[in-house]
Amino acid sequence: MVRNTVFQQLLQLLSRYDFKKCVNHHEGDKYTKRFDCWQQLIALLFAQAKGLDSLRDIEVSLRSHYKKWYHLGLTSVAKSTLADANSNRSSEIFQDVFYSLLAKCRELAPKHKFKFKNPLYSFDSSLFNLCLSLFSWAKYRTKKGAFKLHTLLDHSGYLPSFFLITDAKCHDINVVKDDTYGFPTLSPDSIILVDRAYIDYKWLYSLTIRKLFFVTKAKSNMKYKVIGQQDVPKNKGIISDQIIKLTGFYKKKDYPDTLRLITYVDKKTGVVHVFLTNNFKLAALTIADLYEARWDIETFFKWIKQNLKIKSFLGTSKNAVMTQIWVAMIYYLLLRFIKFQTKCSHTMHELTRIVGELLLENIYLIETLRITFDQYKQVKRKQIQLSLF
Repeated sequence: MVRNTVFQQLLQLLSRYDFKKCVNHHEGDKYTKRFDCWQQLIALLFAQAKGLDSLRDIEVSLRSHYKKWYHLGLTSVAKSTLADANSNRSSEIFQDVFYSLLAKCRELAPKHKFKFKNPLYSFDSSLFNLCLSLFSWAKYRTKKGAFKLHTLLDHSGYLPSFFLITDAKCHDINVVKDDTYGFPTLSPDSIILVDRAYIDYKWLYSLTIRKLFFVTKAKSNMKYKVIGQQDVPKNKGIISDQIIKLTGFYKKKDYPDTLRLITYVDKKTGVVHVFLTNNFKLAALTIADLYEARWDIETFFKWIKQNLKIKSFLGTSKNAVMTQIWVAMIYYLLLRFIKFQTKCSHTMHELTRIVGELLLENIYLIETLRITFDQYKQVKRKQIQLSLF
């Protein structure tokens, strides 16, 4: 019995029925004779897994594995055809596929590391620089091009629950305030972690009205009066735990309710942090730990920049760039789904390396993930040595 390749096993995680619904909704295969949306997805996922930077590399690499096309559902590949598909087919097709797969991943995602049951999210953005002469639609400054990637990260499974690409000039707070950007409605009792860029008291008060909690860092020039104190635990690094009200005329009008101000000193670095929250139930140290957990979204941005092909692009049009980013995130979810399903101990970086190396090998991926990464490297080294004789 011939085993499926690792790539086939990855593709089987995608529902062809749901994929076809997304394609039909946007008429992606209308007037298409050979290279349909599924084949476009195969080519772009292949490029992500193998770390290929150019259309020519994708074409040459896929042609070298011509005998495996049939089992993948691929019938042709040409760099000009792929370039046209990336430029002309709506990137919203792959956006819909991403959210369809996200719902599947959520069913298997483990809970976040904290003891409370509240859903926990972090929201932030990251800037991606582009060459303005090639990407004229992404004008940022006089001689610079860029776009912003806004992400709502669910700490249960570290899944990007909301993903938005805007021009670099878009202020972070506008994405959560303006309904046209499509920021999702979170369930009551959810906790959202944001940095100081998102301090807009009117928006923060809207979270309180909707029974949502936030944790952020207080601005140094914030004007307030102390109306109460909470007990401070000993030897925990908590300097003070105060109940406050804003005193500025407009600030008091934007947020008329009470807030909690926690001053904390990091014992390792000696740095003093001041946190602002509307949650009065969680322990002060937990609030400090929550804001530290916000660093997970920075790690997420760093990981996708280092491991996914979203810094060098296969096309220069906005649609081509967005298509490549959505497919990159589909690949990220596929890796996450494998990690959830197999409960393997490999880090995401190790899992990416393993899948990339074994992509077109006829082996069971689940069997491979049972060995340690060091054992895997020894096996690969022996294979290389044997191939020399």
